[in-house]
Amino acid sequence: QQAIPFSALSFAFNEYFNMLIGSVDSQSVIIASALREALAQDAVHLIKVVPNFSLIMGDLCNIDADSGCVDAQKRLQYLLCRFVEIISDSSSRPVVLFLDDLQWADIASITVIRQILESSRSSRFLLVGSCRNDEMSDDHPIWNLISSVQKFDVNA
Repeated sequence: QQAIPFSALSFAFNEYFNMLIGSVDSQSVIIASALREALAQDAVHLIKVVPNFSLIMGDLCNIDADSGCVDAQKRLQYLLCRFVEIISDSSSRPVVLFLDDLQWADIASITVIRQILESSRSSRFLLVGSCRNDEMSDDHPIWNLISSVQKFDVNA
């Protein structure tokens, strides 16, 4: 789904919210509360990309969207990075994001992945990605991602 912006992350985060809602432990309640508190104002923007986010936002997602946003894609990139930061900081357990078939990831998702890796200061966040080298050209954006995150002392 390379033509759909954020599709790689959308699928993973939708699954995360399904898991979060299905869990009744205190940690899930803490994470959901932290997300509501930190992202309520921007919930409507995240819900466009991650519809299951509405499962924890409830009535807060009825806030009118700011249609005057100059760059909606940059806002979503920021919010997705912020989302990862919040769940990592709020969780007592490590947070692992596994993304399969990154050779098919869209540019918007790759950009957010780069931003997450470059800005993440949490020792409780791990991103694991897989791709098929034989299905990628030499100029595939994943190669650029791998080389850029290595500069930030991230293992790739």
